[in-house]
Amino acid sequence: MSARSPDHDRVSTVVNVPSGRHAPVLRGLDTLLRPLTAFAMDLHQHPEPSGEESRTAARLADALAADGYAVTRDVGGHGVVGVLANGEGPRVFLRAELDALPVRERTGLPYAAQGPFMHACGHDLHVAAVLGAATLLARALPYWSGTVVITGQPAEETLTGARALLEDGLYARFGRPDTVLAQHTAPLLGGMVAHGYGQPVLAGSVGLDVTLYGRGGHVGAPHLAVDPVLAAAAVVLRLQGIVSRESAPAEQTTLTVGSIHAGTHSSVVPDSASLGITVRALSLPALQRVVAAVERVVRAESAASGCPRDPEITVVSRSPVTLPDEEVTTAVQAAHLEALGAERVVPWAPSMATEDFGLYGDAGREIHGCTGVRLGYWMFGVVGPRQWAATAGASTAERFAALPPNHSPEFAPHLPIALPSATTAMTTAALTVLGPPAG
Repeated sequence: MSARSPDHDRVSTVVNVPSGRHAPVLRGLDTLLRPLTAFAMDLHQHPEPSGEESRTAARLADALAADGYAVTRDVGGHGVVGVLANGEGPRVFLRAELDALPVRERTGLPYAAQGPFMHACGHDLHVAAVLGAATLLARALPYWSGTVVITGQPAEETLTGARALLEDGLYARFGRPDTVLAQHTAPLLGGMVAHGYGQPVLAGSVGLDVTLYGRGGHVGAPHLAVDPVLAAAAVVLRLQGIVSRESAPAEQTTLTVGSIHAGTHSSVVPDSASLGITVRALSLPALQRVVAAVERVVRAESAASGCPRDPEITVVSRSPVTLPDEEVTTAVQAAHLEALGAERVVPWAPSMATEDFGLYGDAGREIHGCTGVRLGYWMFGVVGPRQWAATAGASTAERFAALPPNHSPEFAPHLPIALPSATTAMTTAALTVLGPPAG
């Protein structure tokens, strides 16, 4: 959101009168929102990049401890785990991400970050909402049973944080979950939530670093050199045919060469050229097939260019498809309909964005050793009403495309509406998969 937007002229809170079976728990949100908003603004002003989330983690850990959670710090890096046991019943993990992005903020918000990092993906809001849910659940023990495990995950943006937590024994140390819940900001109208049903919410991805090796030399004698820049250019052009000619038209896949690095001087043929490549798809078979095609093209173009060494191809990141459990989705969606109203609960089309949340389920069983862990995941809107009305577009999809997306330096969630709805969404979802009151 630009500084011209009037949506953030003041920061206040908007709370709907709660209704439905979870109303007694949600009524506490009214008095909680002022300190919760201050907490969210503080995190926004002090963003920390992946792997450096010490302050953010400490703020969450201290707040959970004050609410009566048994807190463990420095899990899988700067991860925070808070456990609240309330009798027999399901064990439910509520997960939020701690890290920010290397983006310089241009929102014009009074609480904007001033340095080279920014919460351009809404993780500050995720943490504030999960803290709100944790607080409401701690204050409402007579209304549920089971164990709540709040999980503050570091390093989501590098797709390494979930793995680090799980490899550090998240499930072995804090118990195998029955269900893991998470939510994510999206440039939808604030107050809305969106569920995917029977299909992926987010794509799986593979990040690749490729190095092509040439033979350096003088540009005046190119015949005595092997130019890796030419080979890299051929790879980039050839890769475009994988999606357009090797993937079915109805199959959603993307392939992007996001970086090219070669050479130090215009009169020198360099020894090597490097490419950063990202592949995304909505199914594991499609993802594997496209990655194999990338490797085939890189090796073939290297050979065709007469490169003296085979190329190096390294997988630097990997994330599974985010596919929530259908039973959990149905139950949580019904809870959101009851708490937020039918006009605020909408379907979600699969997105080619990605994250590492799927590792908490069966996609990560080789890491954590558990099967059958159910995942619940939904999107929630963050756009203020004035900005939404001022955005050109005849349909929601057109407005969605015109608004500043996640990772934009102008991405600015409207806290007065987004924070109450996100907290409500996480709280009601948790109550839905936890056990009923004892007795």
